Amino acid sequence: MRKIVFMMGVSLDGYMEGPDREIGWHRVDEELHQHMNDVCRTFGGILSGRVTHELMAEYWPTADKDPEASPATVDFVGVWREVPKIVFSRTLKPGPAEWHTTVMPEVVPEAIRALKEQPGGDLVIDGANLATTFLEHDLVDEFRVYVHPVLVGAGTPMFHPGKTLTERPLRLAETHTFGNGVVLLRHERDRD
Repeated sequence: MRKIVFMMGVSLDGYMEGPDREIGWHRVDEELHQHMNDVCRTFGGILSGRVTHELMAEYWPTADKDPEASPATVDFVGVWREVPKIVFSRTLKPGPAEWHTTVMPEVVPEAIRALKEQPGGDLVIDGANLATTFLEHDLVDEFRVYVHPVLVGAGTPMFHPGKTLTERPLRLAETHTFGNGVVLLRHERDRD
């Protein structure tokens, strides 16, 4: 069965973006970017909220046209274009959309569980707001948190305070330190 993976880059103080949605403090070098490409290439789908998807769709479909694009950037363009995407939005028209995208109006736990039963690679959640909804429905199987060695001080937290979540045991499955100081912490749900 496929897993639902929440994958996010965060500051050491727990923010995924700064106060004005800036992410320039993310330390993505060629090594980390290539790692992300290799990981994303294995996914069977990307699950996004509307805002995150629109931000990605503004840049990635044509990023390989930039003459200064790095090899890792050019590589990711192909990965992003081809991977199936599901966007959860109450404002976009439901159904098929550009770039192998399907729009769904809301997260329906039974539909997500059925999606997990389908063949293919794991499904990655792209965005903290959507991850909160998946967590509320106990749909997240794995967490891949990339901790960047920087303090941001304010912004959008990875996990939203005040949301009602129950305790969920996790098991450390992997750690990896990249040359730029970013640390991957991969945890799996301990469902036993």
